[in-house]
Amino acid sequence: MSASRLQQLKGHILPENKLTGMAVSPSPLTTHVLNIEKGVPGSNMALSLYRKNPSTSAWDLITTAATNDDGRCPGLITKQSFTPGVYKMHFDTDQYWKSMGESGFYPYVEIVFTVSEPVQKYHVPLLLSRFSYSTYRGS
Repeated sequence: MSASRLQQLKGHILPENKLTGMAVSPSPLTTHVLNIEKGVPGSNMALSLYRKNPSTSAWDLITTAATNDDGRCPGLITKQSFTPGVYKMHFDTDQYWKSMGESGFYPYVEIVFTVSEPVQKYHVPLLLSRFSYSTYRGS
């Protein structure tokens, strides 16, 4: 079994902060991109996290990041910054497919969701193929 595949499997067995040995406070918001067309994690996909400003209805950018080799994006937001409101995750699927020499139907995917109890963990996965996508609230 390749070293890369072993690292991916290890990430499913141990939390990411246990792998590095660092005491990192886990993000209350997580995502996991899975390329269901190829059966692999959606690695190196750019994404942005926004919160809707209740006063102006504008989307305020919180952070930009990219998924890791396992298709995850740790550290999206701190517990202190995670407040009730409407959030949006913007996934740059166009660049993701282009990086693999392919094209997709959706140039981006935006998932908008409401956080009503920020003490809970919110997991928002993206299941993706070139011509479809799905999401749900995971655990």
